Amino acid sequence: MPRPTPFDLVFSQIAERTFPEIRSSIEGAGYEPTDRDAFLMIPEVVTLLRELRPEEGVGEGMDQLVALLHHVYVLWDAGGLTLPVPEDRLAELLGSSSAASAQAEPPRAYYAQFPPHLVWAEVLEGESHEPLDGCFVHSAGTGILRVLGVFGVRPERLGFSVVEAEGPRAPDLRRPDGSTLFSPVLPGGASAGLHSIAGGEELLELGWRSRAMATDSLAPAR
Repeated sequence: MPRPTPFDLVFSQIAERTFPEIRSSIEGAGYEPTDRDAFLMIPEVVTLLRELRPEEGVGEGMDQLVALLHHVYVLWDAGGLTLPVPEDRLAELLGSSSAASAQAEPPRAYYAQFPPHLVWAEVLEGESHEPLDGCFVHSAGTGILRVLGVFGVRPERLGFSVVEAEGPRAPDLRRPDGSTLFSPVLPGGASAGLHSIAGGEELLELGWRSRAMATDSLAPAR
């Protein structure tokens, strides 16, 4: 069976109930679905955020909640594409700087789901590293990508951690310490075959690299 995505776990019923109304309002106002400022002006979105917000509030986490809801909506609006990243393609994806083919049109939005417990990141400074489940990815304008990494998804946990990165693709991204991008920073990570995301720029680069694979997935078979 396919592994459930965060959309499946949290938003499937919410999407069925509220997203068609949100789409109607966005289309009626002439907004682009990827325009987050416009998205937050939709009354149905404001109501839904109030419903999703915990009773004790979320404080600084409100930005993460907004980002998550927007990414989920854009994914739904674009058709809900999930891109499983096979384990045998992971080393290739993380070990190269491949770019999407100029001849192909990349998908408008997708969720790239990575093999479990192979890619890790320190989501909160000083806290334990968490495994990457996947990334929501969509274009936010010409040459700009928005990536929302989802970490720490597990059955016994209510919720998960998210981190967002946005921007153009860095032409020559390097780690300050000179280590290879996506190489493990956890002790024993190399011998265990693990990878690490070190910072938002690396998360964004991962989104750009996954976009090439997503473009290939939509190309017609020859």
